[in-house]
Amino acid sequence: MKTREIETSNRPTQITLSILGEIFRTHPNPEFAVRLWNGTTWRRDASLPCRFTLVLTHPGALRKMLDTPAELTMAEAFIFGDVDIEGDVESACALADYLRTLDWSVPEKVRMGLRVHALPKDGKHPAGRHPAEVHGSIHSEERDRQAVSYHYDTSNEFFSLWLDKQMVYSCAYFRSPDDDIDTAQEQKLEYICRKLRLRPGDRLLDIGCGWGGLAMYAARTYQVRVLGVTLSRRQAELAAARIQQAGLSDMCQVELRDYREIDQPAGFDKLVSVGMFEHVGEVRLPQFFYQSWRLLRPGGVFLNHGIAQNSTYVRTPGPSFSDRYVFPDGETIPIETTLGIAAKIGFELRDVESLREHYALTLRRWVTRLEAHHDEAIAATDETTYRVWRLFMAGSAYGFTKGRLNVYQTLLAKPDDGRSGLPLRRADWYTA
Repeated sequence: MKTREIETSNRPTQITLSILGEIFRTHPNPEFAVRLWNGTTWRRDASLPCRFTLVLTHPGALRKMLDTPAELTMAEAFIFGDVDIEGDVESACALADYLRTLDWSVPEKVRMGLRVHALPKDGKHPAGRHPAEVHGSIHSEERDRQAVSYHYDTSNEFFSLWLDKQMVYSCAYFRSPDDDIDTAQEQKLEYICRKLRLRPGDRLLDIGCGWGGLAMYAARTYQVRVLGVTLSRRQAELAAARIQQAGLSDMCQVELRDYREIDQPAGFDKLVSVGMFEHVGEVRLPQFFYQSWRLLRPGGVFLNHGIAQNSTYVRTPGPSFSDRYVFPDGETIPIETTLGIAAKIGFELRDVESLREHYALTLRRWVTRLEAHHDEAIAATDETTYRVWRLFMAGSAYGFTKGRLNVYQTLLAKPDDGRSGLPLRRADWYTA
């Protein structure tokens, strides 16, 4: 190779190393490495442990990450394979935070922009998952069906690789940090049933029932009659098959149906919704709670389990990674907003419990299991989809750990002429 050719081939390496040195010179916890496409490795402090390695897979990779500094740009660089992460993905999510908080002067930004744009303008765009395209009025019944289908109809086989044996796709309940996911999810199901104080013969409505894990557990363990509804066709099909196989068809039923379509006033003794609330949308909260109130008999209770955003956290403007590739139209609403609307409908707030640390533990279990089933996951879907879920779940674990996200179980009562029908104490929630 001629000298000029060597200099040309080395130039992206030199530029990339100079950019890395500049942007990470003030990083407070540089326990990571960056490996370039040609094997060159950069570390600010090799004496520290290395929690993860950011792999730049081609000379233009850093440009793909930094060309438009935003959460979405960095996420797309990962899901399309411009960059890879070896090691702890959750720790790597802190890099995005760090890059967003860099406070550079205008001349510094211009100088960095020139260096970034000196890198090759190439990238990877493999076949696979595409950004969500949903149409119609936001949170209309038809648009909600599209949004739910985009996420939950991905592949039953894919979800079964890393969820627990009952396929419960929501925060588990850990009595010990060492609990495995099967144990923790069954503990969550039992805990919910105790909070609802289910009794044989109760009529229970499960709004957003998923693959039927809670509905089946409640019918089998507490002898209640359960109607579960979901907007995901694949969830409904698998739930129906599992219910029939378990011999619970006379007690448990799952329908492909919007909760807004149910017309059974005061037809249920208890209501539960787990992990569906994030799809409702703030503008639809009055309708959600009114319909729940309408369907619940006087003296009944409603347990709502959903993710909330910390009201002090300010999101980066523009479309997010989750909006485009994970949960289109999804909204995490501060708990104080939710409770205020529920109260205006008439519900009496009986209990609120944060399970924030439990969700971080749950997500870490899921990420580990997904990574262990990489080959099966891409066989069931594709590499891009695998990367979307790996990043989404690790990033969510980071969000719960930092306190930006929370998850609450809220117990709401519909008093019967002032009578709640509830005991004075909660001891039955915790003792056999």
